Amino acid sequence: MPSPGLLVLFGSQTGTAQDVSERLGREARRRRLDCRVQALDSYSVVNLINEPLVIFVCATTGQGDPPDNMKNFWKFIFRKNLPPTSLCQMDFAILGLGDSSYAKFNFVAKKLHRRLLQLGGRALLPVCLGDDQHELGPDAAVDPWLRDLWDKVLGLYPVPVDLGMIPAGVPLPSKFTLHFLLEAPRMCSEEQRVTGTDPHGPPSEQQPFLAPMVSNRRVTSPLHFQDVRLIEFDITGSGLSFAAGDVVLIQPENSASHTQQFCQVLGLDPDQNFTLLPREPGMSCPARLPQPCSVRHLVSHYLDIASVPRRSFFELLACLSPHELEREKLLHFSSPQGQEELYSYCSRPRRTILEVLCDFPHTAGAIPADYLLDLIPPIRPRAFSIASSLLAHPSRLQILMAVVQYQTRLKEPRRGLCSSWLASLDPGQGPVQVPLWVRPGGLTFPETPDTPVIMVGPGTGVAPFRAAVQERVAQGQNGNFLFFGCRWRDQDFYWEAEWMELERRGCLTLFTAFSREQEQKVYVQHRLRELGPLVWELLDRRGAYFSLAGNAKRMPADVSEALTSIFQKEGGLSGPDAASYLARLQRTRRFQSETWA
Repeated sequence: MPSPGLLVLFGSQTGTAQDVSERLGREARRRRLDCRVQALDSYSVVNLINEPLVIFVCATTGQGDPPDNMKNFWKFIFRKNLPPTSLCQMDFAILGLGDSSYAKFNFVAKKLHRRLLQLGGRALLPVCLGDDQHELGPDAAVDPWLRDLWDKVLGLYPVPVDLGMIPAGVPLPSKFTLHFLLEAPRMCSEEQRVTGTDPHGPPSEQQPFLAPMVSNRRVTSPLHFQDVRLIEFDITGSGLSFAAGDVVLIQPENSASHTQQFCQVLGLDPDQNFTLLPREPGMSCPARLPQPCSVRHLVSHYLDIASVPRRSFFELLACLSPHELEREKLLHFSSPQGQEELYSYCSRPRRTILEVLCDFPHTAGAIPADYLLDLIPPIRPRAFSIASSLLAHPSRLQILMAVVQYQTRLKEPRRGLCSSWLASLDPGQGPVQVPLWVRPGGLTFPETPDTPVIMVGPGTGVAPFRAAVQERVAQGQNGNFLFFGCRWRDQDFYWEAEWMELERRGCLTLFTAFSREQEQKVYVQHRLRELGPLVWELLDRRGAYFSLAGNAKRMPADVSEALTSIFQKEGGLSGPDAASYLARLQRTRRFQSETWA
């Protein structure tokens, strides 16, 4: 039987699902299968009825939500008018990526599996449930599942006998070729990036707005362990508009010192220019890279050399290594047997791609430039809740940002790429521009003037609620109830004076939890329980909305537990009825959350 076109479709938020999908594509090509790999929302979903073999790779985000790049697909596939025989010609398999510390572990993959069966699809395998919490990460579940998958697929479509499989140690062709130019182009990359913006289209990932930074101010006490910044951008003339609950995406860049070090280790001239050409017809070049482009621009603005490498990085690096000892170690790291050692070397201490390349200098110095885009993932934009309203701050956009820095067993502290880059920018020293665009967030607020809103935002989770309070106060909506938590009143109480003034004017009711100011730690969920009668009154009798934002680890579950306890105590509901009441609030969007890891 001739090989069909294998289609791999992914929904990815942080890049893991995309990385796994590209691994599937490589493994398919080694087995001589034609394979296309696409983001779900870039695929025309109406063509699914003609696909014989599809692998879906789906992450679950937040509280059981699909990633941004599969939301349109998600809406379409759950249409009630789709016939139950729509996908009767399709064999499929679903690989899920999630985190078992969340209540809705791999919810998207499980729900999609059930839906495809309802539409007549035939499942080759049970759903793969990759788990970030496993000490070896998702690969602990993915590796055995892929072995079973290829057994099933090759049972249907065997490798041609005259060709055989391409061995694992042989590198597949690179996706692109870099043609180095003898002369410098007339316009530098930065100039092209700026002048290439379409003034008529709204800013987007392909065409971000270069926003001047107006201010960059630390808002935590110098004594506080964490550096938190309030950063303001001027968006005059950008065409950007946003409402409370929306999110700004910022495209960061690598530091000049890391860019220089990378070029030295790989023996690249940062000032050399090149043009990029795809090897395969139908494949386009990354929209974010200008043509022609300098090596410096490629490394500083595109290659994510500060990220922790995935296993696929070691697989390709081993293929490209001419050094016997280094190649042996790289092969071990990329093998199933070497995963515990790889975790100890790389994931646990958060060792970066640049640091790994420095540890394998003979291999790094021999990497062909054509393979740079196969080897190193692109820098992904970072999302921040917008912390201001255009009604209060016209032509301005503000964010509240914690600077990520922590220590592992490595000598150098680990630093968040975007937060460290933004914190280093000082508009007082000269003009600073930051590429950004906006998208809808997970929070919306009622437009009816008499509907109250309960907002729970500990730490930097309070950011979207500042935008909401500013917006609602400007529109004359005064039923604003804010639960804010931090460690110390005098160290990390963000916008204290602003909240006090709004309280004085009768526009806000504020409840605080300063966790370290007494022997027993007090958090926002404790304040909710203390104020149970008010919370029940607002939700049950006054139709209030309940919004939650902040760290996704324990806080959302603790707040949900506090609410169900209030429903039982104040509303007289049984345990199951209290859980149903909360589920109904979620279903009707009166309970909303925006959380992050």
